[in-house]
Amino acid sequence: MARRNRVEIPEAREALERFKFEVANEIGVPLKKGYNGDLTSYQNGSVGGYMVKKMIQDAEKRMAGQQ
Repeated sequence: MARRNRVEIPEAREALERFKFEVANEIGVPLKKGYNGDLTSYQNGSVGGYMVKKMIQDAEKRMAGQQ
């Protein structure tokens, strides 16, 4: 099976993994390392969606010069 979710900057992979677990913890999704097939699509989607939301907020702050 081909891996579709590739990281554009390989050095960022570890930081993205940490960010994913941080977000999952914030929203109460019991994400764990390895297999997470016991989680619902909604739970997994919530993690990804919230990650995107936080990244957009960060980018907007940077563009506005508010870091």
